[in-house]
Amino acid sequence: MEEQLLNVVMYSVPSIITGVIAYLFFREHMQNEEERRKFNIVKTLSKESLPVRLQAYERLALFLERISPNKLLLRVAPLSSNKQAYEDLLIKSIEQEFEHNLSQQIYLSDDCWTIVTASKSATIQLIRKVSMSEKIDSASKLREAILNEMLDKAAPSNAGLHYIKKEVAEIW
Repeated sequence: MEEQLLNVVMYSVPSIITGVIAYLFFREHMQNEEERRKFNIVKTLSKESLPVRLQAYERLALFLERISPNKLLLRVAPLSSNKQAYEDLLIKSIEQEFEHNLSQQIYLSDDCWTIVTASKSATIQLIRKVSMSEKIDSASKLREAILNEMLDKAAPSNAGLHYIKKEVAEIW
């Protein structure tokens, strides 16, 4: 009886060891296959989404260029000599540009979108600050004062453009 038990153990142990090794190899093979499938899916999606993401960066770079005070003042001429009406027209133009590009935020990082919105807000704030001066009483003087303000410092949108360029460079 001991001999039969010994035979059973001698035949069972190699079978069990072989079964465990086969199980471990099979499990590792399945994990590798799963990772390979995930990699292929991500690769395919990134190949399809990269042009859309780059287009979003391009559109927001164009937005930041268009709201740069120097370019905005050239593009948006005053309709009358009323300072307040011109200020409102400039801000309305910025807001319309922003709303037109609002959907692009889904393709950007949160930090990049935050900087773009901060650039927009800083540009609006600059226009409002210059407009508060009591020396400025007409749209043409407001235009001139904003341009003079921009002579000494960079446009608020430059920070956003710099960040967009940095983020696009990281994609490559």
